[in-house]
Amino acid sequence: MDFRVTVPKIRIVPSPEARLRTLSHGADHAEALVKKVLSTAEPLLQRLYGLRTRIATCTVSILAIWLFAHVMFGSNGMVVYRAKRSEYQQLQKEINVLQKDNAQFSGQIDQLKTDPKRIEKEAREQFHYARPGEVIYVSPVVPAPRPPANRSASK
Repeated sequence: MDFRVTVPKIRIVPSPEARLRTLSHGADHAEALVKKVLSTAEPLLQRLYGLRTRIATCTVSILAIWLFAHVMFGSNGMVVYRAKRSEYQQLQKEINVLQKDNAQFSGQIDQLKTDPKRIEKEAREQFHYARPGEVIYVSPVVPAPRPPANRSASK
């Protein structure tokens, strides 16, 4: 077992005058450093201040050019918008044509289901049906011309 008693170190707090003295001494060094930096940077700052209107104009011009390019040619720009709009209009026309065809075919289906004259007409044309006592004349189908057996005729 260790029975040693340690005495904490006593810290001496400096007086307020001493603290103020060290603060003012550090301020003198900081002030000198700031004066040195300002004396080297002052010509550059004066030149920038004189050119501020030109810098602002160039910045705004570059921003406007970038914005124009982005609006015109960006991923959702005007060029893409016009292409999609024309594609949309083309698809709408195609939809209208298909709807008209669909309505026409639906009308034909209804006629074939209900109209006896239409049913008779289709039966006569497609299946060559005839009423009793009628004779149907059908012309023979013309065969398609056959290609030559060898390639000598095509030379």
